[in-house]
Amino acid sequence: MSTILRSAVGAALASAAAAVLTLTAPQASAAERPAATDVKVSPRASAETKAFAKANPGPTAAAATVCGTGYALNKVIPLPEGTDPGMRLATLFSYTNGGKGCAILDNNYGASQYMYLKVCKVDGTGCDTDSGNFSQYAGPVYVSSLACAPVTAKMGKTSSSLYINYKSDYVFACN
Repeated sequence: MSTILRSAVGAALASAAAAVLTLTAPQASAAERPAATDVKVSPRASAETKAFAKANPGPTAAAATVCGTGYALNKVIPLPEGTDPGMRLATLFSYTNGGKGCAILDNNYGASQYMYLKVCKVDGTGCDTDSGNFSQYAGPVYVSSLACAPVTAKMGKTSSSLYINYKSDYVFACN
């Protein structure tokens, strides 16, 4: 057998072995994520939030694990606001657990970006903030006394070069 043929056969066998290992090796990240059916959705969630969760089970399930156990999906906001959910650059998720709230800003951009997320009590006190360059998400940020909690979500190349600058008087239901 010539050296060239031997090299080609060796490369083909190595490639086939790698393919077999790839097909049979378990995916650690998939095993750690809950199934989409494991995501609790609040009965108070809007029809848009319920539709998003159903249409995007992967991101919804992955974000659900960030706040901790016992949280139910409350609201989903594709950002920039008014963007088709399939074209979003980020997704703001809010979850509730009794009287506590949790928010996460999911990076859908595909690369590390400057991200900022802040949630406060309705009177502007008791704020929790997370900011920095993240490839996955900013948060979780938590708030007690969550009714009408104001939220700020920002994302961009830098803190002074933003393409998302979302502010709302609430990310949780106002009672």
